[in-house]
Amino acid sequence: VQLQASGGGSVQSGGFLHLSCAASGDWFSVHAMGWYRQAPGKQRELVAEITNGRSANYADSVKGRLIISRNNAENTVSLQMNSLKPEDTAVYFCHAGVYLTFYSGERDYWGQGTQVTVSS
Repeated sequence: VQLQASGGGSVQSGGFLHLSCAASGDWFSVHAMGWYRQAPGKQRELVAEITNGRSANYADSVKGRLIISRNNAENTVSLQMNSLKPEDTAVYFCHAGVYLTFYSGERDYWGQGTQVTVSS
């Protein structure tokens, strides 16, 4: 299973960015897909995730500004990031919870990080 992320970059405060991630490989099912972030000196934290039933969960700090979406047929997840703040600056990681077989437990897979920098 591989996750390929794209997007990110540098914007000024109040700007917007769009992150995308595509999953490829062989599996039984993909449960949750989403995004985590890690700022320098801090632990990795959940930003937003969405299940294959399209139930979404957001960190309180991003509610109302970031929107996660998913295409189950294409195995992609996207994050529209609006009204960005300097505190959103971090490396963003795509994540997927994958069942490789009907009998296997859920396994975590991560994409390469993509840098998001928001300047004030």
